[in-house]
Amino acid sequence: MVRPVFVPFLRNLVVATTRRRISYCLAPCESRNFTPCQTTVLYAKTFLGTHQLFLLRFIAGGNSKDNGNSLKESSKQASQTKSIGKETIISVIPKRKSQRKKLDVTQAYTERNFITPLRAMNEYLLKPIDLEGLRKIQRRSPYEETPPIIVYLRTDIEAKALEKWKNSEALKRELRKKREEECAHKDNIFNMKKELKDSRKAEREYQELKRREKILRGSGRVVVAAVTINATNFILKLMAWLYTGSHSMFAEVIHSFADTCNQLILAFGIRKSIQQATQEHPYGYHTMRYVASLISGVGIFCFGTGLSIYHGIMGLLHPEQMEPLFWAYMALSISLMTEGGTLMIAFNAIKKGAFQEGMSVKEYVLRSQDPSVNVVLLEDLAAVLGVGIAATCMGLSSYMGSPVYDAVGSILLGGLLGTVASFIIYTNSAALVGRSIPPERLQMINKELENDVMIRAIHDVKATDMGNSVVRYKAEVDFDGRELTTSYLDSQDLDKMLQEVQNIKTFEEMEAFMLKHGENIVDLLGAHVDRIETTMKKRHPEVRHVDLEVL
Repeated sequence: MVRPVFVPFLRNLVVATTRRRISYCLAPCESRNFTPCQTTVLYAKTFLGTHQLFLLRFIAGGNSKDNGNSLKESSKQASQTKSIGKETIISVIPKRKSQRKKLDVTQAYTERNFITPLRAMNEYLLKPIDLEGLRKIQRRSPYEETPPIIVYLRTDIEAKALEKWKNSEALKRELRKKREEECAHKDNIFNMKKELKDSRKAEREYQELKRREKILRGSGRVVVAAVTINATNFILKLMAWLYTGSHSMFAEVIHSFADTCNQLILAFGIRKSIQQATQEHPYGYHTMRYVASLISGVGIFCFGTGLSIYHGIMGLLHPEQMEPLFWAYMALSISLMTEGGTLMIAFNAIKKGAFQEGMSVKEYVLRSQDPSVNVVLLEDLAAVLGVGIAATCMGLSSYMGSPVYDAVGSILLGGLLGTVASFIIYTNSAALVGRSIPPERLQMINKELENDVMIRAIHDVKATDMGNSVVRYKAEVDFDGRELTTSYLDSQDLDKMLQEVQNIKTFEEMEAFMLKHGENIVDLLGAHVDRIETTMKKRHPEVRHVDLEVL
């Protein structure tokens, strides 16, 4: 069988390559009387693997008839000397001249550290022009959806810093000087912000103090006067009732006592309502006046109405002979004058408050804008009417000589107190639930808000009266994006912005451009919201809390 021409060439190439790899260890094999072919097979099996043995044996020489026998004989001898060959190979491998240095993770290693340009300028006081000649390395950005960043080797940065500052001590002095300047600048900014904050806080405290003084001079003075007068009337009526035993006078005693207690509750509510807001009550305690007035109404209804009607019914069921009523008339006369004086004080306060709010007296009373004064007015009005009812019934009893009229007078006084108490409970309950400001005032605020150039429309408007002339305004606002963008462009250098647009070549650059200006526009939107809220509070001082939600 004639072999192809390339086979001897390929055989010589493989044998030469293989023998070159193992030439340093052929001597031990020759000492064991291995033939070259067997030696080639042995070391080919050692270096190349058994799966290439047949190919190598075929190329090494011999005809096709003795290929199998030679291969078997070579494999057998190779397997017999496998361990010997390995030991021989291992024994003749030359040793390294020096031991490889292992990595020590406990030692500091900064030669391959990267430094960003910003850090190089902050920590080594280099300028952008100093970084131009240094090696730049592009690395993946640590932030999502941002382009790669450019960093420098720390060794290059340190070498450049030493070249610029001559030595490390000079660099440390400059860094110390820079930190001192930064600290001084930060202190100045902090002091300016603190002074501005203190100034604003002082202004708010001054306005709050004026509001408190206004409440104390108005509602507080009326309530204190009512407490003093009703306490005096209670003592006078109590002495007259103890002397005469009149049922109508007993109802008046209960009435004055209930008025005194309720107005003390009103005084507590006024004092509590002007307390400053806390973390637990961020909107303050304005509704405490309504709470106190509600408790007062419930007290009048349960205590005054109940006892008066009960005593009148007992007088009808068990009539008793009455004593002379001279001292009772004297007590009623004094009570009429004092209650009338308190009624005039409360009415003047109501009239003044209605004028300030732009309402009629009737609307002011029905809406219970000032619940404390409202309660005093209604209680004193009931007291004046009660004095008339008591005097009339007592006069009929004296004229007719029958205590029935006096007992009926007690029942009528109880009904009067019940009516007043029911009205107080109803108006204050409605205020506590949450009541809107008058439609005219709400429409005025909405019109001023819609007239702003940035606003196209407002929706879902809510203006709640929180008490103490404090209003909370909430609305969803549709801002005009074109006007907002125009306002942003007015504050920018359009030539520079055009240059940035013309330099955009990739999607990443376009994305960075949009992110930058988009964030600035959102910040501008927040600034306009603050401006609108500040303007509204200046034009309408009663609007203390403004919540504008952008659609």
